[in-house]
Amino acid sequence: MSGFFVIYLFIINIITYIAVAGDKRAAELGRRRTPERDLLTLAFIGGTAGALVAQQMLRHKTRKEPFRSTLWTLAALHLVLVAIAAYRLI
Repeated sequence: MSGFFVIYLFIINIITYIAVAGDKRAAELGRRRTPERDLLTLAFIGGTAGALVAQQMLRHKTRKEPFRSTLWTLAALHLVLVAIAAYRLI
């Protein structure tokens, strides 16, 4: 894996974690929320780990459907892509 890709994943996961945390805070304060579509888009472009960590650590959107199922589906998709990439490198 190239260094650029590792840095990209690190940054996108931090951004995603912050976005989920911000949505949690907005919910607590009764403020305008981040659309689920935006949070899932961040997860789709590589921030799945950040979203899952934030979801569990902050106890945010853990029962919200279809958000929860979609997020886990993205995680499974990303794992498959990593397995395919790893297989091609062998």
